[in-house]
Amino acid sequence: MRALLMTLTLSCCLLPSPGEAATLRCGSALASDGASKSDVLTKCGEPMSKDTRTETVSEKTKQKGQETDTTQERIVSKTIEEWTYNFGPRHFMQVVVFENGRLVDVRSAGYGR
Repeated sequence: MRALLMTLTLSCCLLPSPGEAATLRCGSALASDGASKSDVLTKCGEPMSKDTRTETVSEKTKQKGQETDTTQERIVSKTIEEWTYNFGPRHFMQVVVFENGRLVDVRSAGYGR
């Protein structure tokens, strides 16, 4: 019984943990996954810098037909914006990534100035 309990405990520890949600803290306000650019601006103010680029990606969809399955491919354009917030020399700068106007990622950069 002990061996089974130990095996189950170790198995749970080895399972991958779910990914962290993108969250930006600005004072007491939080901007989380899916927040709009205007929501982040309201909570955090104007960023130190903004960079914008457009990416085109290919999306494949499989459709089931009556006799055969078909795969369709379409090209989709995404607008990616990266805003950098500088919270001072004792804090890491934060790079906020928007995809088509919605918050999708927050990364730490080096110390601010």
